[in-house]
Amino acid sequence: MADAGLRVLQVLYLMAPAYAANMAPPFLRFWHGWNPPLQRRLFGAHKTVLGFAAGVAAGLAAAWLQARIGWAHARIAPADWAATGLALGFGAMAGDALKSFCKRRAGRAPGAPWPPFDQLDFVAGALLLVAPWVDLRVDEVALVLGLSFLGDLLVNRLAFRLGIKDTPW
Repeated sequence: MADAGLRVLQVLYLMAPAYAANMAPPFLRFWHGWNPPLQRRLFGAHKTVLGFAAGVAAGLAAAWLQARIGWAHARIAPADWAATGLALGFGAMAGDALKSFCKRRAGRAPGAPWPPFDQLDFVAGALLLVAPWVDLRVDEVALVLGLSFLGDLLVNRLAFRLGIKDTPW
């Protein structure tokens, strides 16, 4: 059982930069300067240049912090923090943007709920980009998807109640 608990911590620790990346863009609602949409017609007005950049930066910052912590059971070597942070941060933002693109093509309104894609888009993008150098078992990927789905629901509801997000999803 201890081994299973360690594996849960390892995969959550691995995904922390992607989680940080996903949480960063909503805070830009408080920024009133330049922040144009990435491409309004393709992704909608809510996917912005600074939001994307903030997500990637948050992923890099989280990975940098992990490298400084140097947890002995981490799946990524501290020396690989930059590549890991970039892959997880960019992957999370790219996954979110791709979901928005698909959502527009499916005729879904911006801000309308689209489960489970709204909860797992960033996770799928992050996992795809980090897959070349992180060996995750199928059960570990399923664990990440399940915990991320539940965690995203909880965090988004909290962000909504705190006024950080316009919708609870």
